[in-house]
Amino acid sequence: MSQEKKNTQTKSQLHPRSKHRERYNFELLIKRVPQLKTFVSSNRYGDLSINFFNPNAVKVLNKALLLLHYNLEYWDIPNQYLCPPIPGRADYIHYIADLLDETSKKSEIIGLDIGTGANCIYPVIGHQSYGWQFIGSDIDETAVDSAKHIVSQNSVLKGKIEIRLQENKANKLKGILHPNEQITFVMCNPPFHASAEDAKKASMRKLKNLKGKKPKKATLNFSGQHNELWCKGGEARFIKDFIFESRHYGKQCQWFTTLVSKSSNLNGIYADLKRVKAKEVKTVEMGQGQKISRIVAWCFE
Repeated sequence: MSQEKKNTQTKSQLHPRSKHRERYNFELLIKRVPQLKTFVSSNRYGDLSINFFNPNAVKVLNKALLLLHYNLEYWDIPNQYLCPPIPGRADYIHYIADLLDETSKKSEIIGLDIGTGANCIYPVIGHQSYGWQFIGSDIDETAVDSAKHIVSQNSVLKGKIEIRLQENKANKLKGILHPNEQITFVMCNPPFHASAEDAKKASMRKLKNLKGKKPKKATLNFSGQHNELWCKGGEARFIKDFIFESRHYGKQCQWFTTLVSKSSNLNGIYADLKRVKAKEVKTVEMGQGQKISRIVAWCFE
């Protein structure tokens, strides 16, 4: 009885509509993806779990979550590409749904995911949870090919998600949105770090905090290519450029949104939004475990 109670414990910080508020049901996940059984064992509390420091285990868990909860037939990514935690990604989608429920009267919802990655996570969850259509963009050709393959291998996604290559790395919207093309919202999860060295140091700190001892080398349990993890100027510069570019697309898009990991970046973001004369700005706090993040959304119409 006590074991059953443990397994139904909810993660109260996740969005109320999240499919991931309860502990992972490894029996069902293994039934959907038998390969996962290789990585599952009892932890020190007697609960089934995986080694979250093992990138292969995380990748197979993600596959099982997507196939079980989002009715996919296929999902895979190339080695060393970002394999994000599904619950946090789903929360971003659910909070956008709340925003649209409050402000949008359109029946057809079309989203643009900037930096969709090889994993195509946001379009997959957005379409399978709410029936939204998506454009996914990325500057990496391998990521674009992988995302296109995920769409092509799932009958439920075909014709609903279009993946586009951003050929100019300096742009976020130009070259992706066609002239007069109308969409409902833009979303993005900016590269967090300002350099490869910053990303490495942060990974070392994270591992030390989790394991309680200094690791010999940085291992990214969620993997990731350099453009997925860092860019010149980091999160602050990425969002600043996005804000100033968005002012030219105010008539084509209702809401522009971005994740903001560092609260210290908020004042600069609000100042930039004031400079571009955003009509309305909203900030939504999100909590995932010990990490606090937030979504900043703005519009011009």
